[in-house]
Amino acid sequence: MKVIRDPKEGKIRVKAKCALVGRISRKIKGKNDDHFPAFIKLFDINNPHKTHEFPHTVYEFRNVEKVRIRRLNVSYYLEGNHLVINDLEELYIIHEPTKLVLKGYQFEVEKRREPKKKR
Repeated sequence: MKVIRDPKEGKIRVKAKCALVGRISRKIKGKNDDHFPAFIKLFDINNPHKTHEFPHTVYEFRNVEKVRIRRLNVSYYLEGNHLVINDLEELYIIHEPTKLVLKGYQFEVEKRREPKKKR
């Protein structure tokens, strides 16, 4: 697993099947410029939160006030408290001073089939 903290590039293009987006929970003591840390974890499978799969790449960003997601189907799972973007072909991460913009190419899947049970 590769962890990239505060990448220097303003626009990052990555190949991934799924992305998890969330906030890094850290207890902050005193004044710190790190008060809104965000992460984007990239996977080669859909719905990795249902498995024990580890991400192949993790991007961490400090001081992010908002994340905008453009033209992508997103799921929000209350149990895990993060956003899941499945069926990706590629993802663009645009990093502005206190904002992230996520764009990409995605296969449109309306309903997923339940896996067939083994007899």
